[in-house]
Amino acid sequence: MNTPTSPARYATVDAPRSLELRTEAGTAEPATDGVIVAISYCGVCATDTHGYTSGGLIPPSVFGHEWAGTIAAVGSDVVGLSVGQRVVACVGPACGTCPQCLAGFTENCDTSFAEANGVTADSPAHGGFANEIAVNARRVLPVLEQLSDEQAALVEPTAVTFHAVKRVNQRLGAFVVVQGAGPIGLLTAQHARHAGAGRVVIVEPNEARRAAATALGFTEVFAPGAEFSAYVFASSNGLGADVLYECTGVAQLMQASAELVRRGGTLALLGYPGTTSVVSYPDWQSRELTVVGSLAYNHEDFTGAMLAIASGAVDVASLHTRTVGLDELQSVLDELDTGTSADAKVLVDPRR
Repeated sequence: MNTPTSPARYATVDAPRSLELRTEAGTAEPATDGVIVAISYCGVCATDTHGYTSGGLIPPSVFGHEWAGTIAAVGSDVVGLSVGQRVVACVGPACGTCPQCLAGFTENCDTSFAEANGVTADSPAHGGFANEIAVNARRVLPVLEQLSDEQAALVEPTAVTFHAVKRVNQRLGAFVVVQGAGPIGLLTAQHARHAGAGRVVIVEPNEARRAAATALGFTEVFAPGAEFSAYVFASSNGLGADVLYECTGVAQLMQASAELVRRGGTLALLGYPGTTSVVSYPDWQSRELTVVGSLAYNHEDFTGAMLAIASGAVDVASLHTRTVGLDELQSVLDELDTGTSADAKVLVDPRR
């Protein structure tokens, strides 16, 4: 039996640095293959800040993509999901019919990738900065019982970083450098540690974020500069890092990051620069660097992320620094855009 929902209220970007809170009258009905989710929390990430400052240069459903909630209504063709279940936003399993799947590359399914980027024909009309959202049933995954609602709201960025560390396939005992200690960097560092890194060195200019890294048990935490670079080489017998996870997305750091990696090592790219990067192709080639790009995730990464949280291997609760209501979202985005905020992860609770 479906639970009646209240009129939809959601935030949308209507111009650069301008939000509009819209309300749609009436009761939403799910598509036959869809569900309606009452949002509990939605995390704010750098992609949301970019969408806000750019005036909406991301798909509407991506503005507020880190959501979790409870199923309020289920379409007639949906099986395996029921009203009252807690779920997180995710992407569906490999479809089996797209060109990538038919060629045997199911880990690169075009359908799942399009879902992750909000460009499928059935993508929601808005994201999770809302009291409810109507989505295809492929796009939700039941929450493990051990997770709180707040932890569930942090599954999506945990899946992003789980996917990246999985793609690198770092060796046991690896000397790892994580560049950037925002939420993505701190989650990446924890996954790298969980994956058997011998040591994890973190570099971050923001003092509050360095403190957050230390609170998570990382002891080799530095501000950028000559001391940090010297430490990396001194600690590796002059070689450099086995793996460097670049989590800042600052284009100017690309070559400098590569130069911290040992010959034959791996540069893993998680941050997403908005501008072109200039690198030394001969340097990368002559040192035989492996470069691993990572964007979004696969369906199974969400299961791995939830298990990592439930086991305690990855602590997301400490990243949650503040909860606000929909009416406070614009001021939070303005603050986060300054780059000086002490917040790690802000959650939006539309019930406030």
